[in-house]
Formats: sequence, C-alpha cells, structure tokens
Amino acid sequence: MKCPAAFFIAFLFCSGCALVEKTGQMLDGSAFAQKRTALYRVSEKDGAAADMEISVVENRTGAASEAGAQSVIITIKKFPMIKFSGSFPDENGGFYLTSLEYLAGSVHGWNEYTLDIVGTGSLVLGETAVLEISEEIEPVQITAGRIQRYDTRITGNEALISLRNRRERIAALAVWMESIDAPSGQTIRDFENYWKPVLFPEMVVKRKRPSGWRQPDDQFQRAEDIRWNTGYTERVFSEELRPVRNSGTLLRDWEEALSWIYLEYEWDSIMELFSRQIIFQKIK
Repeated sequence: MKCPAAFFIAFLFCSGCALVEKTGQMLDGSAFAQKRTALYRVSEKDGAAADMEISVVENRTGAASEAGAQSVIITIKKFPMIKFSGSFPDENGGFYLTSLEYLAGSVHGWNEYTLDIVGTGSLVLGETAVLEISEEIEPVQITAGRIQRYDTRITGNEALISLRNRRERIAALAVWMESIDAPSGQTIRDFENYWKPVLFPEMVVKRKRPSGWRQPDDQFQRAEDIRWNTGYTERVFSEELRPVRNSGTLLRDWEEALSWIYLEYEWDSIMELFSRQIIFQKIK
C-alpha cells in the first residue's frame, strides 16, 4: 500500500501546477512573504500575448529582501509552472528581469528551482501597464532549488547539482528535438502524446511506434526495468543523448520533469511573446 505522502504527491500532480505552487509556498513560508498591491492583465483580444499577467508585489517582514520593497512578477497562463521576477520600474520606466522561478509536479514529487536571468527594458505602470523588453532574455544559471522525490526532500548543494545536471540534459534534448521536423506551439498534452512514442517506443502500444523502429540486427540493453533498443537509439538520437536514453536517465527525466522539458522546447515561443510591446489593463 502506498504511503500517505505518495497519495499526496499524486494528488498534487493531477490537480495542476497552480496547486503544487501554492503547496510549495505554504511549506517554505513564501506564500506569506509578499503582498500583491496591483494586478494587470492582457486583454483576451490581444492574440498571442493573451492571458499574461503582471503583479506588483510588496515584500513583507521576513522576506528575503527589504520589507516594504516592491517588485514585479510576470506570469503566462499557458506556462503555469513558471513566473518571471523583475525590479520595480524606476521613475523613467527602467526595468530589468532578475529570475525565473519554476515549480511543477509529477506522480513522483516535484522539481523547484530559481534560474537567474538577464533581461532589460521598460515598464510603465498606471491605469495600463506597457512592457517592452529591449534585449533577448538570457538564462544564466540555477542558483537555488529543491526536489521532492516520493517521501524524500532533497535540498542544498545536492539539489543544486542534480537540478543543474538535469537542466543540461533537458537543454540537449530540446536542441535535438528542434533539429528534426516537429511541431511547436502545442499544449503540454499534445506535446506528450507526440514525443513519447518517439523517445520511448518500447513503452507505447505497437500501433503508436515509429515505422521501422526495430531492425533485425538491433541489440537491447536493460535499464530501469526496460529493454532499450540500442539500435534504435543509435539510428535516431544524437551522440550526446544515446547513453542518456540507454541508461534510463531520459525516462526518469521524462517522468519527473515533463513540464520542464516542455518549457525548454517552447522557450523560443515564450521569447517571441516578450519581443513586442505588450499593453496590460489594470484589474485591481
């Protein structure tokens, strides 16, 4: 019988990223560290940028930065696993992004990290908010994070090393995915349904497997209780990804961090959103 924590983790995954985020914030106290003082939202008529929000928040006592200081959080409905944090604009609208915060769950637990980023532009706040990012947003490095894996919570340097290594593997996977003729702009479920048969034909029903995925001379290697077709790996995957797939590491990344893989794959579409002037309406 599964332990209560395992049931709890599965419930979080099935209930969506928003609940995972709220739960994580409750556990570490960050849910009480900031107070939202204003909310801006893009009009639903504004095409690709629709469902973006800007929250102006004020740090409370006990926050990491000075109490009373204000900052800005930008969220995108299609990517609920992330939020962008930035400075409160100066009197001339000068504004810069500081970090991307990621939190998403799976049936095994969740990954949570802070990725330092660099991005500058302008943000003018009033009854409307006008946002312009003048330079491409550049990821720097994961500087903090935690991992929940079943009943085990991994923190500190151990979590940091694991998250950074996973980021390198996911980045390599996304580069390979982009190198072949594959769709973009998918929902996460469409993304999962498209890529799982390509990445793991051994784990899907026969009718969903790629044509010719198995050849007469193919060899197999067992890892993570799966017999991996190393011939298929050799024919299809880049050299960098072959040991990752044959060892079962790619499967663990897929099962534990699907949202992260999806985010990396769709990163260019997120950057496209920020490449234009975006006008928000004040909600409260």
